Amino acid sequence: MAEPMIIDGKVVAASVTDEISARAQRLEQEAGVKPGLAVVLVGEDPASQVYVKSKGRMAEKCGFNSIQHTLPVETSEEDVLRLVGELNNDSAVHGILVQLPLPKHIDEGKVLQLIKPEKDVDGFHPVNVGLLGAGQTDRALVPCTPAGSVLLAKRALGADLSGKNAVVIGRSNIVGKPVAQLLLQENCTVTIAHSRTVDLPGVVRGADIVVAAVGRPNFVKGDWIKEGATVIDVGINRIPAPEKGEGKTRLVGDVDYAEAVERAGAITPVPGGVGPMTIAMLMANTLTAARRQAGLKDEAPLF
Repeated sequence: MAEPMIIDGKVVAASVTDEISARAQRLEQEAGVKPGLAVVLVGEDPASQVYVKSKGRMAEKCGFNSIQHTLPVETSEEDVLRLVGELNNDSAVHGILVQLPLPKHIDEGKVLQLIKPEKDVDGFHPVNVGLLGAGQTDRALVPCTPAGSVLLAKRALGADLSGKNAVVIGRSNIVGKPVAQLLLQENCTVTIAHSRTVDLPGVVRGADIVVAAVGRPNFVKGDWIKEGATVIDVGINRIPAPEKGEGKTRLVGDVDYAEAVERAGAITPVPGGVGPMTIAMLMANTLTAARRQAGLKDEAPLF
């Protein structure tokens, strides 16, 4: 079998953000609108701090206004809701992202549902969830990781995914369900598999496209993969790496990469696959939100 295509998410994400930068520049020149992204971080979770910084850097690189609100962990739910309300009413802010997880005393659902749907660049608001489910992606803001996953599949297989058998492993509201809906809109035949699926390996073996989003390290084995299939690994799991030294760890996906790479036609690595695409698609959503709030039509899709 031919060498598999290693789908480099960093390269694809860079091409996406270059295009977003160019479009943002045109939007400012032609309509006087500079996209604004506000990120709200409550507490000092180290991983969340890293994500927020990288989102802020990318927003600035794309020519956006990047606004960051970092609040102490003891901030009350009422104060977080008040801030979101202020951002909703700020015409210079086109996208609002509340970094999850929030401290336990704050109701995530209440906060996320307060964000105006047209500013919900994470795509988590029930209105956006409903629009995606109804196939109205021209009105929805689509969740970033699912959108990036489909774009990577297209980079491997071409723009037309019609007729492909796709198996999504995992049924979360954040990845599994929305990526399945996007693949349906691409005219794939879609199966959502999960922990209760009977003969999961057999189901996966029928897939031309496998999207793994279960949050379990090296869960999907190489002999589950059909020869030549495209494998999109959404998982990011930290496991012990004693070979690097005592207490050291390394990142792995939900797919046993070393095994799957022997059979796949194309596969995303972890890290460096889907991860960079999530931030790129967040920038795409912010640009789309800015255009819509200015009363302008969407530009040609990035994927």
